[in-house]
Amino acid sequence: MKAQGTRHKTQGAGRRRSALYKLAEKVGRALKKRGLMLTTAESCTGGWIAEAMTMVPGSSEWFERASVTYTYISKREMLGVKQKTLGRHGAVAEEVVREMVTGALARSHAQVAVAVSGVAGPSGGTPDKPVGTVCLAWGVKGRKPRSETRHFPGDREAVRRASVVRALKGVLAAL
Repeated sequence: MKAQGTRHKTQGAGRRRSALYKLAEKVGRALKKRGLMLTTAESCTGGWIAEAMTMVPGSSEWFERASVTYTYISKREMLGVKQKTLGRHGAVAEEVVREMVTGALARSHAQVAVAVSGVAGPSGGTPDKPVGTVCLAWGVKGRKPRSETRHFPGDREAVRRASVVRALKGVLAAL
């Protein structure tokens, strides 16, 4: 039994690391170097940003927590997004992700936050917000949050993966 377990470990260690893993590792190094912790507020990515960050060993040194807030109610209760903002703009809006970032920072011990909300598909799109529309925001305590809207092509997985990559690249830019 030990030989099989050892062989499995060796095979796993020899695998090439994915681009997403390498990006998460880079974000982690940048946060650690600055003594900062990250929190995430995720909707359409469903915790994938947090999962990418915690793939990296030692992530507890720079990753504080995650909130997956898929519904209006969870965005209000967990992050303090205003009902008025959700009612006026819908969940997929820069105004909403900025409030998500602000709420994530206020409700955590982190100094850096990223938020994502979007239409990953295959349904749910509208003429104004077609499938692939994703709003992202980044915040650093003491600074005004920054946000953007992107349109990612592809199926549900491709839209979600592109959102995670953009979110992590945005964290690096925010630092």
